[in-house]
Amino acid sequence: MTRTDTRVWLGGILVLTLTYAAGTMVDVDGISLTTWLGSWPVAVASGMAAASLLYSARRRGVTATDADADVDGADTTGALRYLGFSALAWCAGAGISSVTGLLSASAALSLTFGDLFALVALPLFVLGFTRFAPFPTGVRPAVRHLTDSYVCAAALFAVVWVLVFAPLYSELEESAGLLGFALVYPVADIAVLCLLAPLVFTSPHSTRRAVLIAIGAFVIICGADFIGAVTRLLGTPLAGGIEYPVRLLGFALLGSLPWLIRERAGAEPRRITGRGLYRFAPEIAAAGALCVATVVLTIAALRIEGVAAVLPLASGSAVVVLVVRLVGLLEENATLTRMVHTRESHFHELARNSGDVILVLDYNGRVFYISPGAAETFGYRLDDILAEPVTSLIHPEDLPIVSETMAEFERGAREGSHLRVRIRAGDGTWRHIEATASVYEQPGEPARLLVTTRDISAQVALEDQVNHLTFHDGITGLPNRAYVEERAREVLTRRERAGAPPGEVAAIFLDLDGFTAVNDSAGHTFGDYLLAQAARRLRGTTGSGVTLARWGGDEFAVLIEESADPQQVVDQAERLSRVVSAEPFQVADREVVLTASSGVAFAEQGMDGGELLRNADMAMARAKEHGGAGRLEIYAAHMHARVVSRLELQTELRQALADREFVLEYQPVVDLASSRVTAVEALVRWQHDESLVPPAEFIGPAEESGLITPLGEWILREACEKVASWRVSEWDIGLSVNLSVKQILSPRFVETVAGVLAESGLPAEVLTMEVDEEVLLENPGEAVERLAQLRELGVRLAIDDFGMGYASLAHLRELRVDAIKIDPSFVRDLGNDGTVTLLTHTIIRLGQDLGMQVIAEGIEAPEQLEQLRSMGCGHGQGFLVARPMVASGVEALVGGEAGIPL
Repeated sequence: MTRTDTRVWLGGILVLTLTYAAGTMVDVDGISLTTWLGSWPVAVASGMAAASLLYSARRRGVTATDADADVDGADTTGALRYLGFSALAWCAGAGISSVTGLLSASAALSLTFGDLFALVALPLFVLGFTRFAPFPTGVRPAVRHLTDSYVCAAALFAVVWVLVFAPLYSELEESAGLLGFALVYPVADIAVLCLLAPLVFTSPHSTRRAVLIAIGAFVIICGADFIGAVTRLLGTPLAGGIEYPVRLLGFALLGSLPWLIRERAGAEPRRITGRGLYRFAPEIAAAGALCVATVVLTIAALRIEGVAAVLPLASGSAVVVLVVRLVGLLEENATLTRMVHTRESHFHELARNSGDVILVLDYNGRVFYISPGAAETFGYRLDDILAEPVTSLIHPEDLPIVSETMAEFERGAREGSHLRVRIRAGDGTWRHIEATASVYEQPGEPARLLVTTRDISAQVALEDQVNHLTFHDGITGLPNRAYVEERAREVLTRRERAGAPPGEVAAIFLDLDGFTAVNDSAGHTFGDYLLAQAARRLRGTTGSGVTLARWGGDEFAVLIEESADPQQVVDQAERLSRVVSAEPFQVADREVVLTASSGVAFAEQGMDGGELLRNADMAMARAKEHGGAGRLEIYAAHMHARVVSRLELQTELRQALADREFVLEYQPVVDLASSRVTAVEALVRWQHDESLVPPAEFIGPAEESGLITPLGEWILREACEKVASWRVSEWDIGLSVNLSVKQILSPRFVETVAGVLAESGLPAEVLTMEVDEEVLLENPGEAVERLAQLRELGVRLAIDDFGMGYASLAHLRELRVDAIKIDPSFVRDLGNDGTVTLLTHTIIRLGQDLGMQVIAEGIEAPEQLEQLRSMGCGHGQGFLVARPMVASGVEALVGGEAGIPL
């Protein structure tokens, strides 16, 4: 039924009622005739209401249209059925009353057989109504509802008695005994109304409209019963028989209920907060009724001399019920108290057996409770902790954080807070703890804080160890390349923001002349020992404001963060060179004399840390080119001659790309457990003047010129087409291709990769793109975004040379990768250096824990292979496994079996 149909229906009911009222409100001689004239239309209306309700109940029972409403406890079909039966009982009562009203005038002042049917209709109506608005479940809620309804009914009846029936009681005099018959309808209606009205507030939202219509119809019928009771006492129809039009309106509204609720089941459900007034509807109704009754009775007591016996009976019984209700409340309060004590004992038991330390504090840090585990965890006696505020144990550097957190709780914060602070243990050491603080409330006591702490000193120590391994060199103990690059970037950025001149920042690079000969003659182990000795000497020469780091190989970098003038920087570089050559180094049973070539560069306006370090590296390379042997060079403009030569090389590379002088070689990647070739890594070579030029000589100039982008696209296209053709021959083999920064940041990079995959037919998940730390250090935001787009295509990502710098760990959380490739320097020293072996094992475990494929590069000896297998490394490549070879060599090596004997 639409909204317009609903309005037409209600309008028709109102017109019919007014027309009927006009016909009955005439001066009829005698109450019997009025009863007869008024009862039969009411009988017809109630009969039609019964038919409408029962028909709708039958129809809904067949079609099950109220299945959704039944979900929240309502039974629409049963409600309509019982309401139909109640309307049928009212119909029978009205019909019998229309007959008895003509036969006997005295029937108006007595209960008839028709009244019996009308009274039977009330419990039927209650049954139907409670199908729409279910009655409270459980003995305790039901008793509470009944007692509150009785108090409300008694108070309401007292008001009606004083205002209406008390004067009539005085006028009846000898016939006052007949008042009991006239009060049957009002008393029964008040009792039912007070029983059902609170259920309106707790009814399901799906039946809220039906509940409101039903209670509205019942209120109208109750009004008609009230008018009828007054009519019986007066012996004259009130307002010309207005009782019957009002009753007709009530039955018409009740009969229209099925049709008025067909538009929608009810209002949209609202979020239940647990603090709504509807939860206390019976109590509010009872309290309000008692207040009104008290006021009315007080006023009435001042005006009348005597009060009928029924009033003390109602008031006394209400007081008795209130006492019973109070006893129930006291019993509920005792139950709640027992629950609080039980939960408190559970809390203490949990705190006693928990591995964490649990405290209850006030906002000033004073301890009210601490779990027994604190003594074992931090080495204190409980009395010692309770004697002073807990803030006395917190590290001074962490106190501001703790104070701010407590201030937030004091300002009313309710959400829990997580902290990591240091506290002083009983032995005087500082322990790292992780704490969670939340509001702790108990009845009758001020709010406090519940703090749960856990000792994470071992975890912090492990994190510090991992950070040290990440940013420090395992051989010399000095900061590594990643650290000094990050430090240079921070220093220059800070000085630029502060407006300080950048020229006071400088970089020195040192290279140990002749170190390669030591490695070749004495071995890498003795070479590492020499590097450690050189690092100790250099460290003793540097002071504050200077960062000394191992750059890589036999190179060291020194970052001078603040200097008075350039001459001091040059003097510092000369001192570093002299300390290296001042005394021989003890290597095995002989002494080795080394010198150090150095290069110096000064920061300029707008220069970043990477450029400063590259300039110093270029100056050092210049010193090496001029013979080394302790030579020092300062970066200057004349060094650009080397850049010119690189430009010439870039021109040759551009022509080589046009003449297709580049070729690809493939180095197999082998499953170390099964010796099966699982993938190949594509490596580019330059066929120049009848010789193959290795990538180390032309990749750098290609990147500087931007030629790396078209060259990288050619490599990707050639490799994808070749591997795709192998896979057509049922070779289950993957492909790895290296990427540079400029490739990733070039326009349409992702579109190019997608196009190559589509043209070659190579599945995206077969292709692995390898990136090194440089990709993640230079413009990391855009690079990570581009690589993330590659992952969306299905392409796998791998970090090359893992473990050599800052990007290895710091960017793993930003860039999801599928594989990590251990740098060859780790594999080279396996078994010879305990630190390197431990670090390699840690990297393998890290990759396994993160669900990544781990590939070891540079496997050249069987001992290294066995070490990696014992550590659980899954894959590897190197000269021991297979050297890089052309495509035909791969085909001959694998032979379709994809296996290499190892």
